[in-house]
Formats: sequence, structure tokens, C-alpha cells
Amino acid sequence: MASWCAARGWPVHPLAPGRKTPAGNCKGCKKPDHPPQECPCHEQNGWCHGFHAATLNSARVDAWWGEHPNLGVGIACGPARLVVIDVDAHSASVPDRCRLLPGITIPAAVDLDGLASGFDTLALLAAYRGQPNPAEDSATLRVRTPSGGLHLWYRLPDGHPGYRSSAGSSAGAALAWQVDIRAHGGYIVAPTTRTSQGRYVPVGDAREPAPLPSWFAGELERTGHHLAPAQATAPADVPAPRRTRSAPTRALRTLEPLLAEVAACAAVPEGAAFTEKLNRAAYTAGGLAAAGHLTETRALALLTEFANQARPSQERRSQSVIVSALQAGARRPIHYEGRS
Repeated sequence: MASWCAARGWPVHPLAPGRKTPAGNCKGCKKPDHPPQECPCHEQNGWCHGFHAATLNSARVDAWWGEHPNLGVGIACGPARLVVIDVDAHSASVPDRCRLLPGITIPAAVDLDGLASGFDTLALLAAYRGQPNPAEDSATLRVRTPSGGLHLWYRLPDGHPGYRSSAGSSAGAALAWQVDIRAHGGYIVAPTTRTSQGRYVPVGDAREPAPLPSWFAGELERTGHHLAPAQATAPADVPAPRRTRSAPTRALRTLEPLLAEVAACAAVPEGAAFTEKLNRAAYTAGGLAAAGHLTETRALALLTEFANQARPSQERRSQSVIVSALQAGARRPIHYEGRS
């Protein structure tokens, strides 16, 4: 599958065996002040930092999966020019109607009884715009996830700078409750990849992404997902310029001890106050992101990585804690005095 994806121009990177999270490759990756541009693993044909290691190099792809056939396959959406609508069906409390479709007022007269997942909010958005439901779009690649969700794959038009990734309950750009966007700054699990929960199975006959519908592109523009041309991802396998090593930013120095507390829970299966520690780290990260000290995408990636290392069997629960605490923390921006 890795070779099949790379042949279509979709840069690939390894996922941990049986999981949907990137495979680690060096101890430095566990530290928040270890940026991808400075990781020596990339120059040694290794993988690190998830989608930052994604490649189209056939020899490298053959070596990675030839030596480690149990690795899963992730695809870096930005360089692949993909926008994937990630529809979730998680069991969670339905938020107030003002948070279901950010930026769209749902009148009290609209009956929301039975609404329970991203399938419902995506259908509601399409109905508001008088458009067909993307979840039923048989013209594009659709992939059923082990948790009962659905990935809807689309390709960007030529020359478009792209869109940013987001979570459905993000404090920043968000499209709909339980509907995530996988694009620039994110990755998607390749079809047929198997995790401990099950396999990612293509639905219907389509095996290629269709062009992104214009009405949906308009919704991504409306909700702030668009990228400026300078932010667009460079083609895969074009090395980024090496940066000189610099001290961690004040934001990462603030966050690092909290992440260390989360990581330490790995050695204590029970009674480590894991949820409390993760909540505190995510709340702080939300405040830092709201004040502009780090991006929400970076904060989410760090928190997810550390949480999954500490509690690999609780990915869904950890993600719920992270998203909720990030949103709460964003209402209390953390401002520093002087320069960071």
C-alpha cells in the first residue's frame, strides 16, 4: 500500500504497528524542543516527526516497509494536495447548537433530536447549503474507519495554496462538530491499514479522490481554513533549509514540564492522575496558542503524541480530554511580559 500511495504522488510515512499514530524513531522526538528540521534521522533515511518524514522516494519506501512490514501507512495531506473530511462517530455529549456548525446560527425551531455524530452535522451543513451530503459521494474515495467513522478524500485544484487541518471542536478554525479536516499540517491513515481496532476499508468502487466540491471549498474559506500562498507545503523530498540550533521558546519551556508529567504516567498504569495531568497540559497549551506563542496544530500534535505514549489504549478518551481542555484554555490566553 505504501508504494501504491507514493506512486500516486502521495508522500507516505510509517505508523506504529497496530496503531494510527506515527512510529517513533529516536528519543529526541519525545522532546518538544526537537524540531523536525534539526532531526538527523531524515538525513540517514530514517523516519521521525510523523508526516514531516513523508517521502515519495521509492527506494526509501521499499526499505522502510521491506524491513518493517508491520508498519502502518500514513499520508502527508499537504504535500499530497489532499483535503480529507474526517467524519467521527464518537460517543460524546452533544454540545449546544451554537457550537455544532461554527459561524452558522441554527434556529431553535430546527429539531435536532437524534443528532449524535459528525455524520449528522455534515448532513446538516450540506442541507443548509442545498448540496448533496459528501458522506454519500460515491464519485470519490471513501474509507470506513475502525471506529465507525468515514474519511472522504478530495484533491485540491491546481495552483490552490491549500487548506489547514482542524478538529471539529477546535477553538480556532472548525467546520462542524465531530468533523475534522485533514490537510496542510496533518496526515491521514491510508486505506487497508490495520490497527488493533480493525482495518480502514474503502467503501464503494471509487479508488481515487475527486476534485474538492466548490461549495465545500467555500465553507473551508468561510471558517478560516485557507492558507496564504507562502504557507503552502513544499514538494516532498525537497529538503528544508537547516536551521541553527536555538533555545526553546518560552512557550515550550512552559509546556515541557507539564508534558513530562504526562509522559511519566507510562510507568504507572493506574493511580497516576493521568487525566488531570493531561488536562492541565492541554489547558496551558490552549492559553499559549490563544496568545500566539505556538500554533494550535503544534499544540495538538505534542499533546496527542505524549498522551498516546503514556496511555496507548486510551487514544479516543485522551483526544476528548485534549480537545476540551484546549478549548477551555483558549478562553484564558497566556501573555508574557517582555520578550520571550
